[in-house]
Amino acid sequence: MTTLTAFTVVVALVALERLAELVVSNRNAAWSLERGGRESGQGHYPVMVVLHTGFLAAMLVEAFARRPEVPPALAWSMLAVVVAAQGLRWWCILTLGPRWNTRVIIVPGLEPVRSGPYRLLSHPNYVAVVVEGVALPLVHGAWITALVFTVANAALLTVRIRVENQALASLPQPGSRLAGA
Repeated sequence: MTTLTAFTVVVALVALERLAELVVSNRNAAWSLERGGRESGQGHYPVMVVLHTGFLAAMLVEAFARRPEVPPALAWSMLAVVVAAQGLRWWCILTLGPRWNTRVIIVPGLEPVRSGPYRLLSHPNYVAVVVEGVALPLVHGAWITALVFTVANAALLTVRIRVENQALASLPQPGSRLAGA
């Protein structure tokens, strides 16, 4: 198997993982909406879908068009970073349980989650996204995709995190009178 073929398989596996995320996300979004959840920030969501789908396609196009020579140490180290990012992503998904989805849906009355990676960081899933956005393309030397995605994703995350923080601010804080309601 050539390195380009192996890279294509890795990207395909990540794409399948994204499809699995969407299945979980749709199920969890329904759970939240059934409990009175309110969605915020719908306007940026289509941009996020296009950016993340384009990311997967762009790195393959770049790899096939440029056919870079990739030092094995770079490929293997970046693959390890991608696997670690996937681990962080699924730790976030499992910690949030039925609250996790790819949209911003807040169920009134539920306290913010402060366990798992959320006890360490406010937005650990976005750390996984940023790390993967650099590492996955670099598995096969697709540095242009890594750079363009990182810049575009930073702009998107500026909007997304602001929307998410505003929505989360509406939740009762631990220890408040509303927290037990």
